[in-house]
Parts: sequence; structure tokens; C-alpha cells
Amino acid sequence: MKARWCFRFLLIFMSCCLVFLFAACSPGSTATPSTPSHPMGTKLITYRGHTDEVFSVAWSPDGSRIATGAYDSTLQVWNASTGSKLFTNKDLDAVYAVAWSPDGKRLLTAGGALNGAVEILDGSTGSKILSYDKHTNAVTAVAWSPDGKRIVTASYDKTVQAWDASTGNTLVTYRGHSDDLRAVAWSPDGKYVASGGHDNTVQVWDASSGNKIYTYNGHSDGVLGLAWSPDGKRIASASKDNTVQVWDATTGGNVLTYKGHSDAVEAVAWSPDGKRIASSSNDKTIQIWESATGAKVFTYRGHTDYVETVAWSPDSSRIASGGGEIHQGDFTVQVWQAS
Repeated sequence: MKARWCFRFLLIFMSCCLVFLFAACSPGSTATPSTPSHPMGTKLITYRGHTDEVFSVAWSPDGSRIATGAYDSTLQVWNASTGSKLFTNKDLDAVYAVAWSPDGKRLLTAGGALNGAVEILDGSTGSKILSYDKHTNAVTAVAWSPDGKRIVTASYDKTVQAWDASTGNTLVTYRGHSDDLRAVAWSPDGKYVASGGHDNTVQVWDASSGNKIYTYNGHSDGVLGLAWSPDGKRIASASKDNTVQVWDATTGGNVLTYKGHSDAVEAVAWSPDGKRIASSSNDKTIQIWESATGAKVFTYRGHTDYVETVAWSPDSSRIASGGGEIHQGDFTVQVWQAS
């Protein structure tokens, strides 16, 4: 009796296994097959919506959209998978910086050749929500606080201003720099801001009080780009001195200096997983390298002129890069495989 029961159980079990395997392998199965990834450096999209230098590129937090700002006075938002344009905003006379709010519902856009205009737009329609006009010269860099409640804007007026994202009220004006500002980054915990520019320094300061914590003096020429590591422990700075320098965010001690570029490094971006850094340069390349060691992983050569801006997709799989000086007119944004 016991042997017969065991035999029946075994038959039922084997039948269930066969049914499951047949369902998984049948043409109508809902099982998701593995999708082979593209080789690193494969160009996925070339976006040609701009007619002048592209200064800034930003992925939406969900990775579905890309916002780009250019010297052609437009902010353009487009589908990150297809390259199809979603909308264009033409409020500013030049767009030097763009950034999505952490929730992906709003867009920050800044520029203004003379008046330092900054606007918050609806991320779906491009309609204006709020304007900020406290700067007296072009605004070249912007960043949202991690909680989306505050914004910092850096300008050629030599100030960095922190302000309320809902009301536009100025909270802090930082005046520690002696020359034009080109880069700004918020620490992941929202407590500190790093700012850099043509005085060759990066200064780290308290986001609430404006008190300077320390000055990083490792560069011998202007600082053009900044990126805080996702874990908040390090900062990477890109410079006209052809280097990217990575340093301790608490002490300012240099960790490594990347010397792979042969011309000014315009922008730097930390991958969201923290493992790699991408840097773009006037040498027409974007280089990917290990954030811990500085070992070069890959060089992308798809652009034909200066590469002004670079950004990782939220899942660290793709990069969007843009630029193009007047020399050869490469005003494209290119999306390519980064892993």
C-alpha cells in the first residue's frame, strides 16, 4: 500500500514538472527571455534636435526621458529609448544647465547670457511653475537637494545661491569664490554643497548656514565639473588642467588623479552604482574609468568636436553625451551603451 502511494505521488510530481516546462518553453509563454546587451560603446540614439552647442544633459529619475539644454536657447525633452521629442521650451536666451527634481515631476533650467535666469518647469509639459532672478549674470550650474526642497545655482556673478524650490526665497548666498562659477553639486545627505570655478578651487560648505568647511586646491586651472559619489564619501572634479581628481569629501585629501585626457575636461559623472566615473573632454572623447583605482575601462569616440556634458542613466547601463563647439558643428546628443 505504501509503495503504491509513493508511486502515484511520483507520477503526479513528474506530470506537474512536464506541464511547467512545456508552458515555459511554448511560444505563448509569458516567461521573459534574457536579452543580450549591446557591446560597450554601441551607439543607441543620435539626437539632432539642437542647432548649437549642447551644454547640459540630464536623465529623468525613472530613465525614460532626457532633458537637454543648448546655446540655441532651447530646453528639449525627449524619449530616452526612441529619441522622439516630447516638448521644447524657449523661455531663456541660452540654456547652460538642466536638472530633474528627485521625483521627476519638475525640471530646473538655467542660463541667461546676461540676466541669470532660472526657471522651474513642469516635467511633463514644459510649462513654467516658478522663476528665480536673484543672480546678476549667467547661471552655469544647478542642483536639486536630495529631498527636492531646495536648489543651488552657481553663476558668473561669483555667487552660489541656495533657495526654496517651492517659493523661490533665497536661503543662503555663498560668496567664497573669487571668479566665475562653473560647477555645483549637493552631497547625498543634503548637508553640504561643493562649488567650483575659474578660481581653480572647489569649496565645500554647509548648505544651511553657508559656512565654509574647506577648500580643495589640487587643480592648476579652472574647475568645470563636479560629481559627488553616491555614498557621499568622495568628490570628483574636472578641470581645464586636463585632469579629473578624486578626493575625500570629509578631509579634502586627494585619493587619485586621472590623467587620461589630452585637453580640458568639461564634465564628470559618477555612475549611480558608484563603481565607475565618466569624464568628457575637449579632446572629443568620453572616458570611463574605475572610481577606486583610476584604471581606464573604455573610450568613446562618437563625437566630432568638444564634448561639453555627460550623464549616466539611473541603472548605470547607458550614457548620454552632448556638445559640439563651432569648429565642426557636432551639436548632437548621443546615447550609448556604457556597460
